[in-house]
Amino acid sequence: MYEKEITVEAIINGEKITSEKHEARENPAHPDQTAGFFPLNTREDTIRAIDAAHAAFPAWTNMAMDERIERMRKAIQKIKDATPEIKELLSREHGKPLYDSEGEIGVSLAWMEFACDNAKEVLKNEVKEDENGKTIIARDGIGVVSAISPWNYPLSLSTIKIAPALLAGNTMVLKPSPLAPLAVSKVVEMIAEEMPDGVLNLVHGEAEVGKELTSHPKVAKIAFTGGTETAKHIMKAAADTIKKMTLELGGNDAAVVLNDFDVNDERAMRRLVISNFLTAGQICMIAKRIYVDRSIYDQFVDKYIEAANKWIRVGDPFNENVTIGAVNNKNQADHVQSLVDQAENKGAEVVKLGTILDEDVFNEGYYLHPTLVLGVDDDDPIVEEEQFGPTVPILPFDGDEEGIELANNSIYGLTSSVWGKEDHAVKVAERIQAGTTMINTAAVQGLDVRFPFGGVKQSGIGREYGKEGLLAYTDTHVINIPKDGDLPYIPE
Repeated sequence: MYEKEITVEAIINGEKITSEKHEARENPAHPDQTAGFFPLNTREDTIRAIDAAHAAFPAWTNMAMDERIERMRKAIQKIKDATPEIKELLSREHGKPLYDSEGEIGVSLAWMEFACDNAKEVLKNEVKEDENGKTIIARDGIGVVSAISPWNYPLSLSTIKIAPALLAGNTMVLKPSPLAPLAVSKVVEMIAEEMPDGVLNLVHGEAEVGKELTSHPKVAKIAFTGGTETAKHIMKAAADTIKKMTLELGGNDAAVVLNDFDVNDERAMRRLVISNFLTAGQICMIAKRIYVDRSIYDQFVDKYIEAANKWIRVGDPFNENVTIGAVNNKNQADHVQSLVDQAENKGAEVVKLGTILDEDVFNEGYYLHPTLVLGVDDDDPIVEEEQFGPTVPILPFDGDEEGIELANNSIYGLTSSVWGKEDHAVKVAERIQAGTTMINTAAVQGLDVRFPFGGVKQSGIGREYGKEGLLAYTDTHVINIPKDGDLPYIPE
């Protein structure tokens, strides 16, 4: 077990770099407790890490794929063996329950194993030969990848970048969020130990570190998960050197409940509740606004509240009965509460959901009572913005056309879901503007690492997971070998 106040450091060129300056990461469930300490690295540290990755790239990208895979598999086993300690550390620094932390580790491992199982086939040279000659289509490593991961799912949203980038022959410098820096640092350390020096580097910090990672000329690609506004700054910083990018950004995902949805299906209703409130609503792909056909609206709301009251149990992340823990940080908790208060002040009905298991713990940490918000308009902030917390609005619509229009009325398009009889739901899903649309499930419950994931509109650029997630870290290199002979239209 990791000690209660763990200290992590940067990893540059295979070495832990002891920093003079550290910052504490509080335990959001008990803010008077410190989960651990992380360094505030400098611009100079970041340049050293980029230089190390750049120097390591030629040997690593020319290493046999089998050896790269073998090294990654050894790292996977280390993470598996350390799962009990990692999940406890993640829950302490993040605020989410232990089952949720273990689930995140499971998603991370499933993706890493998929990447190892498929890298050789997906990234192999493709050879085409016909009467005109031979063409080899190779998948080359790009170079140094800067990876910037968020706080809500720090392990899975780091390994989603690390595994394909390294297997494809790239090297990397990763910067985690200062709001969840500890568990991911331990996971990165385990992976880096299995790699040659400089292949995987880790730095922590704020603006000056991020600026260097997104603008340095030796960085060839940026992989970022986070907010859309931050991504706009990253794109500007990267423009001078035309860097490749994979951006998985904000979402305000709609759930569309059709008139033939069975409101008495308790399992389906529970899935919908979980799709709104898992990880206290702090998931990019969670369903953040629910549209229900008016013909079943009243029944739906009653059954939804019933299902939510059964599943939602708010409390300390280490309490095995808890399903929802603390919000990750005070600023986020305050933002979500302000959206709820604003809606209520305009006349909305706010329904508290579930059970608070321990009032003293609840009052001590960054907890919010999960809420359902009724009677809002489509342009109210709690509907129009990504709230990223334990609250969800439900709005009625009249007929499929209006439901589709409301779902698409957003600058975002990460995921969505449609609930109803399958054939009907699929027809509606085909008209929704989103990178992924799930039928009768949503959020992590419908995630499959075998298939590509990413957004449309302002929810991102590129895809992660699936074969596309491996190819995203390669350059396509075409080698032409034409048959001997002159082209007939070129004179001698």
